[in-house]
Amino acid sequence: MEEVTYCNSLNQYSRFLTREVNIGDIPMGGLNPIRIQSMTTTDTMDTIGTVEQTIRMVNSGCEYVRITAPSMKEAENLANIKKELRSRGYTVPLVADIHFTPNAAEAAARIVEKVRVNPGNYADKKRFENIEYTQQAYQAELDRIYKKFIPLVKICKEYGTAMRIGTNHGSLSDRIMSHYGDTPRGMVESAMEFIRMCEDQNYYNLVISMKASNTQVMVQAYRLLVETMVKEGMNYPLHLGVTEAGDGEDGRIKSAVGIGTLLEDGLGDTIRVSLTEDPEFEAPVAKALALRYEKRALLDLNGNPLSTTGQRERLVIGDLPYSPYAYQRRHTLPVQHIGGAHHPVVMMDVSAENLKDPYFLTSVGYQYSAGLDKYNMADQACDLVYLGDALPSFSFPGNLKQVYNYETWLALKNKQNCHPLLSFNDYLTVTVKDEFLNLVSLKAEELAGADLSALQGNVVLVLETEAAHGMAAQRALFISLMKHQLEVPVIIKRSYAGLNADDLMLYAATDLGALLTDGMGDGVWIDADREIGLSLVNATSFGILQATRTRISKTEYISCPSCGRTLFDLQETTQLIRSRTDHLKGIKIGIMGCIVNGPGEMADADYGYVGTGPDKITLYRGKEVVKKNVNAGRALDDLIDLIKEDGNWVD
Repeated sequence: MEEVTYCNSLNQYSRFLTREVNIGDIPMGGLNPIRIQSMTTTDTMDTIGTVEQTIRMVNSGCEYVRITAPSMKEAENLANIKKELRSRGYTVPLVADIHFTPNAAEAAARIVEKVRVNPGNYADKKRFENIEYTQQAYQAELDRIYKKFIPLVKICKEYGTAMRIGTNHGSLSDRIMSHYGDTPRGMVESAMEFIRMCEDQNYYNLVISMKASNTQVMVQAYRLLVETMVKEGMNYPLHLGVTEAGDGEDGRIKSAVGIGTLLEDGLGDTIRVSLTEDPEFEAPVAKALALRYEKRALLDLNGNPLSTTGQRERLVIGDLPYSPYAYQRRHTLPVQHIGGAHHPVVMMDVSAENLKDPYFLTSVGYQYSAGLDKYNMADQACDLVYLGDALPSFSFPGNLKQVYNYETWLALKNKQNCHPLLSFNDYLTVTVKDEFLNLVSLKAEELAGADLSALQGNVVLVLETEAAHGMAAQRALFISLMKHQLEVPVIIKRSYAGLNADDLMLYAATDLGALLTDGMGDGVWIDADREIGLSLVNATSFGILQATRTRISKTEYISCPSCGRTLFDLQETTQLIRSRTDHLKGIKIGIMGCIVNGPGEMADADYGYVGTGPDKITLYRGKEVVKKNVNAGRALDDLIDLIKEDGNWVD
């Protein structure tokens, strides 16, 4: 049993109240809206280019703009950028992004409204060395860092400059790594050391982040951070982000899984969505995520207005039957390859399709060949299709399960690979059931307290919800199942009528991803308007499973969003690498613009492609450098040769 103090409530939306921090004329935290921000990709020495990109970002919805300052010359040029922006009527607060260079941070803190420092490299060098520290030696290291860091704190106090203490999973110092390992706890302690130093100087104008490219690690780290802050009497605002999320649909889904999971629990005061795209495309995604919670803030589970006078109900969290700080999939008994140790399944509604034409199944991963009268199965082929009361006039693929409404199923003469969908009450009363698989549909908010012990044997639940805070309602049902030791598999179903394709991806990734991240769910079923198209719904379903690391069906690209430090065209290079490697199912490739986000942020990748100089690329196997300073023109071929050498290449 796990005691949890990382959020106000697990069963209804309640935003965690943080300290208000002033950043220029746009405060963050407290009762302020969730703020939106992004980062420029121009050379910081290009004053006009940076100003014009900043203006495009502001016009797209950015409330803060971050600019890299890798050395003194860039830090000093922030004054010119700020002056030009103000002369054009833009007062957007600027944030200086600092790595490795305390003198640049101290210069920037006198100019901009906020500085970001990374505890892993502000006063530490990362050499990937495992060092055994005595307690005395560890304290000596902290004392050394304190002396380097405190001058910046004093300047921030004097100039009214805010600071983000931004921990990155991949750039923890050797000192932290040696003591805590590459863990969420290590991330938290890395930040807490710097927070305590700030508080020692009575400086509290802080924002904290715990970023990772692995959504599970990112979510666990933020939760541990809040729990740790609460224990020490702190409530600093949180900057949410998934690092190196990638581009396109994958980047949006991965960002929504990590950020949305935390927003669902009321955590987060500012959002940065990191996409390998122009920065003005990031803010609309972040705004779409944040807007859901502005609308939800004063609604109860059923969408009714909350009382503003009484205290909100708080779940008794002390007997939580799972840990929100470490992933462990809920234990279930498998039914027909659903649940148990099997990967989560994908279910699709095809009842409105032309069931006289087998070619529509291409959209869900089954390509029909008329000449051979057979199906070719793609890596992202769904596992079950719902047909309702409609009957197809052709044979379905042998490994694709068909699901019908109960009465229609009952009337089928040939029930092979065909299974019924029943309501909970019907399941209790009907006399004829399928000997292999019965899908039982129920609404979480109606049956959270019901006796579900009758759901035994060959039953899989289809868990639906109509609640405004539907993820919490479904989570409450999962908690009830765990407490009563009911090990029935569950397919999570969410319906999104009236949503466009972009919002569908973000909402589904949040709602389903939040449960999967905590090990809840043995399958997903996204119900959307027919205009959205089967192909996008199917791809979104598999994308969510990939982003939560619960089912790998394609190559994963851990690509950074670019900034002024980037040494090549990240968007073009990412697309080129993708075009030649996107068939390598399960391989993770890190594509990093510079050494700051190189070996650290791609620590989770199998292979790395990192800019280390003009037209120069360094290739990695995991954290190990394999080839240094390869000419960019041949670097991709060398990367492919490396993958082949390891036996991981397929044609």
